[in-house]
Amino acid sequence: MNARVLLVQVRDQRAAELHEQQCFLDRLSLAPERLECVNVVERPVPSLAEALAADVVILGGAGAHSAYLDYPFTEPLVDLVNELVERDRPFFGACFGHQFLGRALGGSVVHDPANEEIGTFEVDVTPEGARDPLFRGAPPRFAAHLGHHDRIDRVAPNLLTLASTARCAQQVVRVAEKAVYGAQFHCEMTEQHMRERVMMYAREYMSGDDPAGQVAKRLRPTPYADGLLARFMTEVL
Repeated sequence: MNARVLLVQVRDQRAAELHEQQCFLDRLSLAPERLECVNVVERPVPSLAEALAADVVILGGAGAHSAYLDYPFTEPLVDLVNELVERDRPFFGACFGHQFLGRALGGSVVHDPANEEIGTFEVDVTPEGARDPLFRGAPPRFAAHLGHHDRIDRVAPNLLTLASTARCAQQVVRVAEKAVYGAQFHCEMTEQHMRERVMMYAREYMSGDDPAGQVAKRLRPTPYADGLLARFMTEVL
């Protein structure tokens, strides 16, 4: 793929930062020089000019940050997301990025550990999703990798819900008539990637003496979700 992708990261662990970069490189079949990465924990939020220079902007996950809290990067990142939405620039939010998109547009995000999803879960395509080009030919239900304690709560008026689970109603969202999507689940990660990532945050996500064993029991293949990012790129470019 020859697209230029700007990956905005929110990472305080170097290993997770590099792991996330590799996940997107692998999933999008990108050459390393086609992926520009900016970790806003350490560097300023990209300028609008920097973001517009990319074909697609992706806002990734965040192991130790929550979209409902405020950080030094929050306000400028809200401004950048809204500028990209206003200009209908291709944007994809993954996990934290999905939640942050929901907040930036005027909705809200809540901490909800009672409804956390850690592992592989069945995701249902909504009637709105069935009409969206991203889910053209999709099965009504498919497996996806999830790892979250927070979720979108109040949904912004212009945000459409394309897929849901019983615990988290907003699993895939889209800004109406815009090339702007968010996915709560990790379509950038293979089963092996997900296993590696969860183990990086085992203290936060797992209890007991055998976190590796717990992770293995919770994960399984996700053939349809594996192709979601590629379908997004095909639709918006």
